[in-house]
Amino acid sequence: MILVAESMTNNSSTDDDKYGVLLYYKYTEIPDLDALFTTYQSNCNSLSLLGRVRLAPHGVNVTIGGKLSSLNEHIAFMSKNHLFEGTDFKLATCSEPINDKIAEECGFTTLSIRIVKELVTFSSHPLLKPPEISNAGQHLSAIEFHSLLQNANASETSETSSKKLVLLDARNLYETRIGKFHVPNVETLDPEIRQYSDLPTWLDNHSEKLRGNDILMYCTGGIRCEMASAYIKSKGPGFENVFQLYGGIQRYMEQFADGGFFKGKNFVFDHRVSVGSSDANVIGNCLICNFPFDDYSSRNRCRYCRMLVLVCHVCKGKNLVYVCELCQKYGKLVEAESESELKPEPVLKASKKLRILCLHGFRQNASSFKGRTASLAKKLKNMVEFVYVDAPHQLQFIYQNQEIGETKLPPNKVCNRKFAWFIDPSTDKNTSLNWEIAQTPFDSLQYQKQTSGYDESVTYLKEFTAKNGPFDGILGFSQGAAMAACVAAQKLSLKGEIDFRFVILCSGFCVSLVENEKNVINCPSLHVYGSDHGKDTQIAFDASRRLVSSFEEGSSVIIEHDYGHIIPTRSPYIDTIKDFLERFL
Repeated sequence: MILVAESMTNNSSTDDDKYGVLLYYKYTEIPDLDALFTTYQSNCNSLSLLGRVRLAPHGVNVTIGGKLSSLNEHIAFMSKNHLFEGTDFKLATCSEPINDKIAEECGFTTLSIRIVKELVTFSSHPLLKPPEISNAGQHLSAIEFHSLLQNANASETSETSSKKLVLLDARNLYETRIGKFHVPNVETLDPEIRQYSDLPTWLDNHSEKLRGNDILMYCTGGIRCEMASAYIKSKGPGFENVFQLYGGIQRYMEQFADGGFFKGKNFVFDHRVSVGSSDANVIGNCLICNFPFDDYSSRNRCRYCRMLVLVCHVCKGKNLVYVCELCQKYGKLVEAESESELKPEPVLKASKKLRILCLHGFRQNASSFKGRTASLAKKLKNMVEFVYVDAPHQLQFIYQNQEIGETKLPPNKVCNRKFAWFIDPSTDKNTSLNWEIAQTPFDSLQYQKQTSGYDESVTYLKEFTAKNGPFDGILGFSQGAAMAACVAAQKLSLKGEIDFRFVILCSGFCVSLVENEKNVINCPSLHVYGSDHGKDTQIAFDASRRLVSSFEEGSSVIIEHDYGHIIPTRSPYIDTIKDFLERFL
């Protein structure tokens, strides 16, 4: 059965020319991920649809936009596939996104199709008892959900009632701050989490609030409740009665135009930012002045954890530093009133500095890279300890032809050994100390051919980490950044051998390894690279941008600069680097 928004059921030809957004997910076993990847790529491109498609062995999660006629064609096409039987296709009209910061941040300026391990990342660490999606909570329609809430007060006052009804919001804190369910005399549990992967820990720590009660869960569109409800039920006796709002807040607001028991706005992960009901009541407040405000369009973020914060237009004009309520709660405050008046910031106290493993670029070594990053190390000396390592692949001493008469002369100097993380499969592995004449002229795109040697490099890093670790993060430059990205892509499988919490990728690019090509990388990352003005003559701007797109949306911080193939240490770049690192202190 195909379910679509009521406003879409009788579209005219004029309506078909309008713009719309389509959201849907389906948990089902996917027998051939590559074939489904190709299907989505072909269909979405042919219909000019943009947005995010996530494919996993256990299902799909899709948020795409385009003309309504194209979206309806997509629904009709996908519905012919038995995998999508019973899928709730949520289709809504809206204004077309502008190519601005919001549209780009939400992924609505490109089509991104990724094969991932999880449709939504439920936990940042392996669970002792992973939930089975087949054991998810019972689905309730919007009307059924509303009816239970409406009748809750009567059952609550009944003397024979041995359990109560509790509402559980499965969303992030910044979402709940602009809209949530409010039912008199019914407790609503707001975990106040930064990200969905924090929810299992909250559930473990607050299980007594749930045990023995009827638990009604809700989220934006339903997908987060699937996994979370299964996790609650996996806790055993006392956690059997779990129900979830099918279709999420979006379907509820379609059924109850005035918002019903939902007050405020529903935060959405596309260019619309939020969707409200006919009730214009604002429940959010400005972080700075506490004035009623619920607009996240300016995309203001906490300087420490990068979570979205509400800042009204007046306070935004004051150019203040923003610290979210969670960071304030856990002791991170900014003393100065504004950026223009900032005093030298006190160093955040920690039991130790962050230890960062540094991976040099192609034809460099640990010593030369230490020299190249001396300025960066100096400016981060209160926060970071850099540890440098030579790559395992030794390279030849080669030089371009320098002819005097009929004599070809090598450089008249002694050089230290040069190394690489990846090498060209056709490279001569001669590692003698003698100079050799380069067989071909220097090629600025040579890095695209250097695809061999990863297994040796990752084994080498395991051994180095065992002797010199642990490390909080990995910083890679150029080819070293490509290596760090590959390690980040295998973060879970390398757990216990190469442990780290973040990566910093400077002038990075993707290395085409089969196991990494279609998988999104779920690891906090800082990307530093030259802008599109062409000043980095070694690694193309587009190559670094493609590397950014390999990482999970929302987990990356980006610095674009105009200084070429270097790591800039001037303001404001160094300030952004410090802000990123402070998250891990």
